[in-house]
Amino acid sequence: MGNCSLVLLLCLTWSLFNLGTSQLPSFQAQVLLQLKRHLEHPKQLEMWYDHGTDFCSLLPSARVNITCQFNSVTELTIMGDKPSNKVSTFEGFAIPNKTLSENFSIDSFVTTLSRLSSLRVLSLVSLGIWGPLPDKIHRLTSLEYLDLSSNFLFGAIPPKFSTMVKLQSLILENNFFNGRETSWIGSLSSLSTLSLKNNQLNGPFPSSTCSITTLTVLVLSGNGISGKLPDFSSLINLQVLDLSENKLDSNLPKLPKRLVMAFLSNNSFSGEIPSQYSGLNQLQHIDLSFNKLSGAAPADLFSLSKISSLNLASNMLTGSLPHNLSCSSNLEFIDISNNRLTGGLPSCLGEKSDTRTVKFNGNCLSVDRHSQHAESYCIEDIDVERRESGEEGIGILIGITVGVAVVFVLLVLGFLTACRRCCSRGTSEQHLLHKAVQDSSTTGFSCELPNNERFISEASKLESQCLPACRSFTMEELKEATNNFNNSAVLGEGSYGKLYHGRLENGMPVAIRCLPSSKRYSIRNLRLRLDMLAKIRHPNLVGVIGHCIDGGRQDDYSVNQVFLVYEYLPNGNLRSHLSDNGSGVTLNWSERLGVLIGVAKAVLFLHTGVIPGFFNNRLKTNNILLNERGTAKLSDYGLSIISEQSGSSGGNEDLKSWQMQRLDDDVYSFGLILLESLVGSSIVAKKEGFLQEALVSLNNQDGRGKAISPIVMATSSQESLSIIISITCKCISFESWSRPSFEDILWNLQQAAQVQAIPDGQKNLATTRNFK
Repeated sequence: MGNCSLVLLLCLTWSLFNLGTSQLPSFQAQVLLQLKRHLEHPKQLEMWYDHGTDFCSLLPSARVNITCQFNSVTELTIMGDKPSNKVSTFEGFAIPNKTLSENFSIDSFVTTLSRLSSLRVLSLVSLGIWGPLPDKIHRLTSLEYLDLSSNFLFGAIPPKFSTMVKLQSLILENNFFNGRETSWIGSLSSLSTLSLKNNQLNGPFPSSTCSITTLTVLVLSGNGISGKLPDFSSLINLQVLDLSENKLDSNLPKLPKRLVMAFLSNNSFSGEIPSQYSGLNQLQHIDLSFNKLSGAAPADLFSLSKISSLNLASNMLTGSLPHNLSCSSNLEFIDISNNRLTGGLPSCLGEKSDTRTVKFNGNCLSVDRHSQHAESYCIEDIDVERRESGEEGIGILIGITVGVAVVFVLLVLGFLTACRRCCSRGTSEQHLLHKAVQDSSTTGFSCELPNNERFISEASKLESQCLPACRSFTMEELKEATNNFNNSAVLGEGSYGKLYHGRLENGMPVAIRCLPSSKRYSIRNLRLRLDMLAKIRHPNLVGVIGHCIDGGRQDDYSVNQVFLVYEYLPNGNLRSHLSDNGSGVTLNWSERLGVLIGVAKAVLFLHTGVIPGFFNNRLKTNNILLNERGTAKLSDYGLSIISEQSGSSGGNEDLKSWQMQRLDDDVYSFGLILLESLVGSSIVAKKEGFLQEALVSLNNQDGRGKAISPIVMATSSQESLSIIISITCKCISFESWSRPSFEDILWNLQQAAQVQAIPDGQKNLATTRNFK
């Protein structure tokens, strides 16, 4: 009887085991083999043989895992070695050693994948998958965990994700997703982890997220999300919040009581740190650096029972810390550097310790004088900013950003255990040290601003090596270079003043812009702005090699004239190359696309590659110059920061709305450049009715032949033209909210160029989205 019972037990055990890991039906095995072919036979899948493979019995590894239950695949994990590398995305259209080939079809791939209808866990990381994610991904209705991070997916995130109500973890980080519509997120009522970091998302924060009370991890860092944040108190289970490196402004939001990690750095938050934060008793890490926060540093934050890392660096915090400040025994890292703090350093921060790191440079503290400013610096800077902004309490002008030293720490999130990352943007400390401007005369200021990753990218610094270092010029030098500003040296004149051709004493040809005098800024503030402008370097920007301020003393507003000295490009501007008027070689369609791509890269850099961004660049075809190799370079950029038109727009309009309006201006202006490149004649002087007539003609196949320049029609493909016409119409839309971002513009231009370059027999192939 005992033996019989044992046999029955063994049979039952075998039956249960067989239910969980039985041999797959042949059609599911074929699906897996098709996926292997779609992924172009990666070495991780070399054990997946075409015949006889028992997929459910394969031993799991760190890179590949298949789990089966009830004759179906319920988990599929494949981790590749082709991470999405955002540093190199400025180089061309594709990264051959990082993405799958041009034969890859993401639509076919997802169609095949959706046949595994019982999948609960799907993780496809760093496999080089590229293209817009199809809506049909929602057919995987059983999914509870989805990770597609570190690939090359672009376009909008499919709204049909809202139907995948079983999802508990959605990880799409390190891709190129863009768009503003994310209201679908609120439909995922079971979501616990949401990570969309390091994409190109823009628009407002998806407030519907606050209805998902099950959320424990919310990561949207490294995007272009702008505007204000809602109250996060309703997210009662949230433990990790990372919204760093976005474009968020307004005051800091209320945070939930169970929060453990909060990363809100590198935005534009203003106002005081809420007193509510002092009651977050579960908080261990908080990073509020690189914002515009003012007021006192809350003493209670230092004494939270579980706090281990507190970063308040690079804000506008004022006042002194209490002498008897109490620090939590768990506090290991404190950064209060580069604020406007005065007084002494409390003993719990000043004592040397092997277990606690304290950074306090760049303040006006009475300790370690060589790393501090004089107390007058903290007081005078605030007074100057208030006077120049015209509003009491505002301490956030552009001059504060220039020559400023900053430190920030982005801690690695320990809660994203399912996140497989091969690259990340924010796990190391970056230091920008304050540098006082030593200038006692109108021409003796220094151009040696800090060269660092936050101000100028490494790629752009390399480009600057071919230009001489910026310097200040005397009026005598400029008069000598232009024969006393002789009329024969005038190259042109516009709203930003006359432009002269000159030659320096060393024989170098230059272009010298004489700017109208401005009473808006003091000499000191104007120098800071000129110094910042002179440090901007990009291969598609005309380099500033120097400047000169005529008249005035250190702190007054009596500027007579301001001059900017540029590198000289002798090949004319884009407008002269768009039509056969005898003034230059007329560009064909491929050459025009090359010029437009270069300009779009330059504007994108001006908007997002420097802090603060340069907007309102008054883009037009006669400001786009060509060098001897035909490379496009944008001139007269960034002049809004020193012109009479810059500064507040007046009234009660907030700063962010004003900046977004300026950004829209650049998009609209670029749309006119696109239109002029298509039509081949000056659009700027035309009336609004002509613009609408031209757009109607361009969108009509019969009208295109008449509206578009003959050389464009003769040298372009219809598909390439259609892409540019579509993005042109969007750029000059009357509704500013519907205009595309410059990331979208650049991608469409690159796609049009790639389609133009593909032979006719291969034009059905898709293109990847990679930005410079």
